[in-house]
Amino acid sequence: MSSIPNPLEQLSLKQLRKRSSMKWKAYPEDVLPLWVAEMDVMPAEPIVRAIKDAVDLGDTGYPSGTAYAEALQVFAHERWGWDDLAVERTAIVPDVMMGIVEVLRLISGPGDAVVVNCPVYPPFYSFVEHMDRRIVEAPLGDDRRLDLEVLGSAFEEATAGGRSAAYLLCSPHNPTGTVHTLEELTAIATLANDHGVRVVADEIHAPIIMPGEAFVPYLSVPGGENAFSLMSASKAWNLAGLKAALAIAGPEAAKDLARMPEEVSHGPSYLGLISHTAALREGGPWLDAVHEGLDFNRHLLASLLAENLPEIGYQLPQATFLAWLDCRALGLDSGEGDTSGRGLVTLNAGPAAVFLEKGRVALNTGLAFGTGGAGHVRLNMATSAEIITEAVRRMVRALD
Repeated sequence: MSSIPNPLEQLSLKQLRKRSSMKWKAYPEDVLPLWVAEMDVMPAEPIVRAIKDAVDLGDTGYPSGTAYAEALQVFAHERWGWDDLAVERTAIVPDVMMGIVEVLRLISGPGDAVVVNCPVYPPFYSFVEHMDRRIVEAPLGDDRRLDLEVLGSAFEEATAGGRSAAYLLCSPHNPTGTVHTLEELTAIATLANDHGVRVVADEIHAPIIMPGEAFVPYLSVPGGENAFSLMSASKAWNLAGLKAALAIAGPEAAKDLARMPEEVSHGPSYLGLISHTAALREGGPWLDAVHEGLDFNRHLLASLLAENLPEIGYQLPQATFLAWLDCRALGLDSGEGDTSGRGLVTLNAGPAAVFLEKGRVALNTGLAFGTGGAGHVRLNMATSAEIITEAVRRMVRALD
């Protein structure tokens, strides 16, 4: 039991509505927003102190040094038992998605394929397509886990004609909250190496693991030596507005990482680096309190849905603060709609549109997550129990 009070229970709805971030300004005030991945928390005290100390010193210049990587190295050892994160094989990048773009530029060319496991984080589609790569989907199985046979077929398609290809692995998986096992990741490494596919792992949600689960860093897996990982403290400590992330190369990918343009390191916020470093070094107790709060919330949501909306399919997520809800049995329209925005706002289609228009609760539409997302919604559980309860009440009202 954490000695820190539950960070998810410290702010009222009235206080939250004073915020001007995307989550709270995308919709009218009568809409309850449980969509974009912002947590309803105050920042951890070590982060506040680090930023204040920097500002008091006027230390607001350009990013420098390896403190962020060193802090992650210690965190990875303590939390995941990973002892092979080499600081010299890291590079600071503006954020995880921009880091992914820069890594893909190192290992692929225009027109090359990038394999994704759909349904998956919508920016995987928009960012990859914007940089003139093509998406090859390898849908998850019905159990929401990786389907290795499907993935192998996708690798064959992606590399047809001798083309270079990459595999963008979401680990833990967003939106399902699935934690990939060592056995699954080892099988992925074998498949990727057999097909000559380079793996790029988005591990931004790695610090948010529920009790009883174990996160395995992809670069710690046998066969992952020529892969990359992108990590950040932004999701776990709610630091999206303080931009910073790390690109990490396996031993055989170090030369590729060394080719990353120097100007990429100018993109992160220096205060971002300071805050992320403080989070990793001193924010563990606060994170543990968040874990406890999220564990309570995921079970609360399960209870509320079972009692009030039993037609909705819901599996307890093993990681992240996101709930992936299967609403197909509700019989709501799940038409294609406009997916050009890929989920930056709730799209006017499917169950999400009904919950928004009739219940005044904003969720992410599953359509934006690619094949397998129709009829689903994603709900952000990183809020108070009162708000989650009210959200379900509104969802019930939307169906009346």
